[in-house]
Amino acid sequence: MGNRDKIQVDLIKLATGERLLRLTDLPSGLALEKKVDPLQPVVRQKERLSSVFEAALIRAELTAA
Repeated sequence: MGNRDKIQVDLIKLATGERLLRLTDLPSGLALEKKVDPLQPVVRQKERLSSVFEAALIRAELTAA
């Protein structure tokens, strides 16, 4: 877990016009979604969410061992 090559990133536009950023760990199927702040650059939000998601995957791997 925690391998960036195995994390899928999706930017989803909802019917309301809002957007979601979804990160999915392909091997485990775990996912994290967050509503995109329209006032902040998406790239910055993606980087921040990616670091949180990777840390959570590492933590889950350590507690499972």
